[in-house]
Amino acid sequence: MAANPEQARVDTLGKAANNALDKDAQETREWLEALTAVIESEGPERAHFLLEQLLEHARQGSIDMPFSANTGYVNTIEVDQEERSPGNLEIERRLRAYMRWNAMAMVVKANRLHPADGGDLGGHIGSFASLASMFGAGFNHFWHAESETHGGDCLYIQGHVSPGVYARAYLEGRLTEEQLLNFRQEVDGKGLSSYPHPKLMPEFWQFPTVSMGLGPLMAIYQARFLKYLHARGIANTENRKVWVFCGDGEMDEVESMGAIGLAAREKLDNLVFVINCNLQRLDGPVRGNGKIIQELEGEFRGAGWNVIKLIWGSNWDPLLARDKDGALRKVMMDTVDGDYQAMKANDGAYVRKHFFGQNPKTLEMVAKMSDEDIFELRRGGHDSQKVYAAFHKAVNHVGQPTVLLIKTVKGFGMGKIGEGKNNVHQTKKLSDEDIKAFRDRFNIPIPDSQLADIPFYKPADDTPEMQYLHERRKALGGYLPHRRVKADESFTVPALETFKSVIEPTAEGREISTTQAYVRFLTQLLRDQALGPRVVPILVDEARTFGMEGLFRQIGIYNPDGQQYTPVDKDQVMYYKEDKKGQILQEGINEAGGMSSWIAAATSYSTNNRIMIPFYVYYSMFGFQRVGDLAWAAGDMQARGFLLGGTSGRTTLNGEGLQHEDGHSHILAGTIPNCISYDPTFAHEVGVILHHGLKRMVERQDNVYFYLTLLNENYAMPGLQPGTEEQIIKGMYLCKQAPALAAKAPTVQLLGSGTILRESIAAQELLEKDWGIAAGVWSCPSFNELTRDGQDAERWNLLHPVDAPRVPFVTQQLSASAGPVVASTDYMKAYAEQIRPFIPKGRTYKVLGTDGFGRSDFRSKLREHFEINRHYIVVAALKALSEDGTVPVAKVAEAIKKYGINADKINPLYA
Repeated sequence: MAANPEQARVDTLGKAANNALDKDAQETREWLEALTAVIESEGPERAHFLLEQLLEHARQGSIDMPFSANTGYVNTIEVDQEERSPGNLEIERRLRAYMRWNAMAMVVKANRLHPADGGDLGGHIGSFASLASMFGAGFNHFWHAESETHGGDCLYIQGHVSPGVYARAYLEGRLTEEQLLNFRQEVDGKGLSSYPHPKLMPEFWQFPTVSMGLGPLMAIYQARFLKYLHARGIANTENRKVWVFCGDGEMDEVESMGAIGLAAREKLDNLVFVINCNLQRLDGPVRGNGKIIQELEGEFRGAGWNVIKLIWGSNWDPLLARDKDGALRKVMMDTVDGDYQAMKANDGAYVRKHFFGQNPKTLEMVAKMSDEDIFELRRGGHDSQKVYAAFHKAVNHVGQPTVLLIKTVKGFGMGKIGEGKNNVHQTKKLSDEDIKAFRDRFNIPIPDSQLADIPFYKPADDTPEMQYLHERRKALGGYLPHRRVKADESFTVPALETFKSVIEPTAEGREISTTQAYVRFLTQLLRDQALGPRVVPILVDEARTFGMEGLFRQIGIYNPDGQQYTPVDKDQVMYYKEDKKGQILQEGINEAGGMSSWIAAATSYSTNNRIMIPFYVYYSMFGFQRVGDLAWAAGDMQARGFLLGGTSGRTTLNGEGLQHEDGHSHILAGTIPNCISYDPTFAHEVGVILHHGLKRMVERQDNVYFYLTLLNENYAMPGLQPGTEEQIIKGMYLCKQAPALAAKAPTVQLLGSGTILRESIAAQELLEKDWGIAAGVWSCPSFNELTRDGQDAERWNLLHPVDAPRVPFVTQQLSASAGPVVASTDYMKAYAEQIRPFIPKGRTYKVLGTDGFGRSDFRSKLREHFEINRHYIVVAALKALSEDGTVPVAKVAEAIKKYGINADKINPLYA
């Protein structure tokens, strides 16, 4: 439809103003004619070069005019510059038709078969319909599988198009008809996952992408990690590409474009974004009043990307060739996306009137075309030849990442049931009439008599289509998507004794933090000849906070351009050193980027057949809370590595206040099934846990990752008690025996983790000194692991009622002791509350925690405020003993008075 009248008036005035400023029209005409002559005689590249030189010369002359990153609303690649597809386009068209049919049949069947079993299973038809031509070009001509001569390309496939990928794999013989019939029916182990999920289909899907925005972000850091591996000589990745399929609506997710500057800055020419611009979100147009392709072009080109626009199909070329005065190009530019959507949701007569009818010249262009011919004017994404040319130009571009902005129709080929309509994304049920129309539209050889069953269609193995299908994949190394489950290589982790500087007691008068213990462990691991090069330290601009600046010079910070400046601290031993072969990934102030780099390294065993050991350390408050969706994706991807939440706990990072103090990251970590989390108090616990993690993830290649919280509080470390290693890993061991008091002295058990375990130790002394009570102190490095063990035992007992019951580890540990149990941590009460069901029967259990917002003050004041310090632990112990009838309840009131506790202050949860 035409631009609104007010906009047209503004455009006219603008032209008049420009003409009024032209003081020498003949000179203007001569410049334009000269440029036209260059274009015609020497080509557009030469003309572009001259314009760039003129602009630079103008800037140097202080003529600094605004820069436009946009080009016309036409294809970037001229017709005579298109690389011709070497494929058989007719066979490819037929194969796409079969895949479209099978994808549709899979979704419709899933939503027809079991109407009485709880409703629809869902699924999507329209998304694959819009980019089937792009997938055809990629699978047939560009996307390499891993082979002896190629490391394999990485495919970040748009989540909603999974039915189309399954449909192709079915034709290839990689999936069975039974599996297609069990689309989204996974419980019995025969089905196909709704979206790309490596956890659910570990030998098929490479990357989870349906949490929109995460795929583009992770892919950028994946591409960078491939360059990192190559620069460090660990793997040859120079021929590999990372292909990322996104929707134009998906680009509104901040993660989608949050790292495009990094991609340009590091010249990631192994990265190709394909943005499927069908102009529709899930509910309606992406930019109804604007033009999303032009918007994205400006943003990506402004960031430094190579931008290729594919807007119009081949049957537009003759019209554009006749458009000598630019009338058609102007209509193309003036028409907004909301109107473009309406064009494809209607018919040729509508397009003739509302598109070509905007200008008498464009209307005349199509005067001899029928309405059907007009409606068949296709968008570029549905033209196999033009898609091939765009992909070819992208993979051969050097020095920049490339983004392909490809215009399509959502629900292409679905006709009245959804093509270009707002509801197409939700369309998953088709009537018999719709199915027949779909069959006819794509010439599927299924007779009317069988249509009611919506049968899958697969040509015989000896047909030209099937032979072509397999030949193309054979030429590209094999079938995709495909995922490696385990790396071929293996390593032996050095013995725990190798890390004696961490597990032995600190020297008299010497105090360190668990963060320093971690750095000592990491430093020792880096010295290992085999594993050292595989360590990937990842930082987000906090190395000095965590005492890791010594690694700068030792192993360097990765920068593909090296260090082209002299660092300001060059005269110091630990100066800031960037290097082309640097080992550290320094992401700046960028937790999402740090997590994405960690995921790339943590899944390298699968993606690159190279085991890497990433250690990503960050403020714990900015971990699971800030990048929880990425942490969940890491679980799906079967990541293996270490996450380290520094300055953890709600009362340890005392001066930073509400936004920085973490009292819940372990609660969040516990929600991820394959995340193993610990809150260690002592250096030896850190060493034992890290060593165990290496054994599991490197030697055994278990699909787990570890989260440890670290402290910035210094104190003496007691060293490892031989024989407690397994108990540390299980989550609980007796670190201080109860003192030997009178035979009838009351007894209590104190549990703690992290920094607050030391308050439990101090409470042990107060209970003995002030109240004559014997307390055993238990270090509980992981209430999460204790909970999982207990729940596993309960499940076993539920399902095996006649077998000998299993006893939770918490129950085993505490059964040999007596008295009530009091737990105190620097985390919300819910963290330690989890083990309540596994406390031995009849034993009172009290939990203290840091519920509420953090705040700034001294540690002692914060622990008093949150009611988790030694005095509150003593009061809780006395209260538990009084409930057991062991001590008078008056003793509790006496203790509250003795320790100056304000019993009437507001609950810290609400303070």
